[in-house]
Amino acid sequence: MDKRLQYLSGLRYFEAAARLGSYSKAGQELFVTQAAVSQKLRQLEDELGCKLFIRKGRDMVLTTEGKRLYGKVSQAFEFIVEGLNATQNEPVEGVLSVATTPSFASRWLMPKLWKFSKEYPETLIRISSNINPREALLGEADIAIGEISLETSDESLVSEFLFDEPVFPVCSPELAKSMKLMYPAQITQCWLIRGIHNHHFSWEQWFKKANVKLEGEVFQWMEVETLDMGLNAVIAGHGVCPGTDSLAGDFIERGLLVKPFDISLSPGIEYSAIYHANSIRRARIAVFTKWLKQEALIQQQK
Repeated sequence: MDKRLQYLSGLRYFEAAARLGSYSKAGQELFVTQAAVSQKLRQLEDELGCKLFIRKGRDMVLTTEGKRLYGKVSQAFEFIVEGLNATQNEPVEGVLSVATTPSFASRWLMPKLWKFSKEYPETLIRISSNINPREALLGEADIAIGEISLETSDESLVSEFLFDEPVFPVCSPELAKSMKLMYPAQITQCWLIRGIHNHHFSWEQWFKKANVKLEGEVFQWMEVETLDMGLNAVIAGHGVCPGTDSLAGDFIERGLLVKPFDISLSPGIEYSAIYHANSIRRARIAVFTKWLKQEALIQQQK
C-alpha cells in the first residue's frame, strides 16, 4: 500500500478548505479551529514538498499543484461516498425494481399498484416482466414475484409466501352455450389451453378430480407462454383455459368468460416474493411485501 495514504487525514482538511475557499469555514465544517486547519495543511505541504495554497488578501487560493491535487481528491472522495452508499441500507424512499411474470404483472399487480403509490408516494416502483423472474435477480431486480421455489441450501435468497389460488377451467359464454356444457367430460372435446411455464396445474389432474376417466390421448392442445395470452384466446372463443380469481375474475364478472364447472384444483398457483437476504433496499422490500400480502388478503376475503 502506498505510504502516502497516511495523508488521508490531511487530505480531508485540504478538500474542505479548497472547496470552501477558507480555512475558517473549513474549520466550522470539520468542528475544529482555524488554527488546527492551518497547522494540518502546513504539515501536508511539508510532507508533499510543495505549496498548496497562497494568500491573496484575506483569501486562501489554490496553487497550480493545489488545483491539480484538489481535482483528484474531490473525485476520490465522491467514489468513497458512492461505496458507502452501496454498502449501507437505503431508506424507504427511492426506486424499487420488481420483476414478475407478464400475467401477474398485467392481471394482478398493475391494476392494484396505484394503491401502493398512494400509500408510499416516495417509493417508486419499476416493473419488468420476465417468464422466469428469478433470473432477473441476477441483474438489476430487487425483488422477484411468481411461481418460484428455492432450494433449502440457497441461503443468499429469502422467499416470502404471498398467496395460493385454486385453478379452474374457464371458457367463453358462446362456447359453453354452443356445446351445452353440463358435464366435465364434455371438455375433453374442446381445445385445451395450457401454459408452458405453469408447473402447478395439469388438465389430467383436473379431470381426475372431476371423476372423468381418460382413455388414451383424447386432447387437442394449444400451448401458450403466459396464461393471459390463453385467456385472450378463450375470450375470442378458442377452447378452454385454466384460470384463477386474480387472472380471470374480472372477465367473469364482465361476462366475457364463464366458469362452467365449480371444480377447482387446490393448491393451485402459488405466488412467492424472492429477494436477496443482504439487499441494501430491505426497507423498501419490507413495505412492498407487506402491501402485497395485504392486497392478497383483501382478495381472498371477497
